Amino acid sequence: MSVSSSNRSQKLLYLTDEQLLQGIELMFFAYKGFTSDPDRILEEFGYGRAHHRAIHFINRWSGLTVNDLIDILGVTKQSLNRVLRQLIEDQLVESRVGTEDKRQRNLYLTLAGEALEKELATAQQARVRKAFSEAGPEAVQGFREVLENMIDDGQTAHIMALRKEQAR
Repeated sequence: MSVSSSNRSQKLLYLTDEQLLQGIELMFFAYKGFTSDPDRILEEFGYGRAHHRAIHFINRWSGLTVNDLIDILGVTKQSLNRVLRQLIEDQLVESRVGTEDKRQRNLYLTLAGEALEKELATAQQARVRKAFSEAGPEAVQGFREVLENMIDDGQTAHIMALRKEQAR
């Protein structure tokens, strides 16, 4: 641990419970704002946030397996199947037999799925871009570190492995 991050950690130790509760409260309000624009778009299709998360990760990691998506989202196979079935029926997602393992199903967005994902992402990017530009580069880096440190320890290694695999 570097001296600067050590000093930063020591300062964080002095946060009061009230300050932590205020931070949590701000996260709830920020999440509400962050999801409000996509929620309006998804409502037109009769979709919810589970559909949005599936579309997002299928786009980011095109070709990922159904099991990887279950792990990423932390949902049951049954709940994901309901969402995927609807997205496949609506021709937004395509499920293909795995090239290396025929038992696997790899997921891809169709052109219509890519268009919807772009609309959803554009709405959220505008909000995040505005917040980041107003906060400045140090705040952006600090926010990223906070988010990374909030990921469950058990998921961190799996997420990083998926990201490395997808970068190839």
